[in-house]
Amino acid sequence: MAFGRLERTEQPRPMGEINMTPLIDVMLVLLVIFMIAAPLMTSSLRLELPQSEAATPSEAPQFIAVSIAPDGTLYLGEDKLEAKAFQQRVAALAQANPQLEVQLRADKAVPYGQVAELIGWCQAAGLSRIAFVAEAAR
Repeated sequence: MAFGRLERTEQPRPMGEINMTPLIDVMLVLLVIFMIAAPLMTSSLRLELPQSEAATPSEAPQFIAVSIAPDGTLYLGEDKLEAKAFQQRVAALAQANPQLEVQLRADKAVPYGQVAELIGWCQAAGLSRIAFVAEAAR
């Protein structure tokens, strides 16, 4: 014989709704993290580009970004390269796609001779479409 309580209490019902507060908290934290991290992911190469009223962004579908810093350091995209390695990489890219456009970013403190030499390397590799990137005049 089982002894028990005579009154029956109702069991608590399972919760039928989702608590959104933790989800919103997590999303706001992620938003703050991305807002802080996004400016840090931009290029760390600081160049003082020349200004021109005719400076408009190119609509080239395929291009390579070539930069030359004031101290003569060469960059292919984000990669810092020596002169020989730069010439080899540009030649390999030109061989893969001869229609590539070279978007050249040269600091205005770089001597013209170094810029001309860089253009010569690109043309020797077989890339004839060269665009000079400049800032719009203010």
